[in-house]
Amino acid sequence: MAQQNEGPSVRLLRVGEQVRHVLSDILQRGDVHDDVLTSHVVSITEVRMSPDLRHATVFVKSLLGQDEEAVLKALRTNTAYLQREVATRVRLKYASKLKFLADESFDEGSHIDRLLRDPKVARDLEKPEGDE
Repeated sequence: MAQQNEGPSVRLLRVGEQVRHVLSDILQRGDVHDDVLTSHVVSITEVRMSPDLRHATVFVKSLLGQDEEAVLKALRTNTAYLQREVATRVRLKYASKLKFLADESFDEGSHIDRLLRDPKVARDLEKPEGDE
């Protein structure tokens, strides 16, 4: 019986979560000697692993979205150090290449919330069925 591909495997999710924890720990403890990273609170919101575990897409959000471009640049500048640390702490056959991206999901959620609160949209949502 063929297995339906319904998304990432448990292993990919588990390794992604391990990488997320390691990166969060490194940033929280201030192990990266970078002024931008030490002066900003950075959340690692999600890590998506490639099927071969050689690539990790790391989604980040700075506190209140402050200086997001500067934070991303600092993370990208320190990628080699972060990759070495992840490789040391997460035992994998190959060191995963890290790619840092801004997590836009919070912005999308806020945008949808603003749209739903718009008086015109709220009025349309309150209309009873069949009442045109």
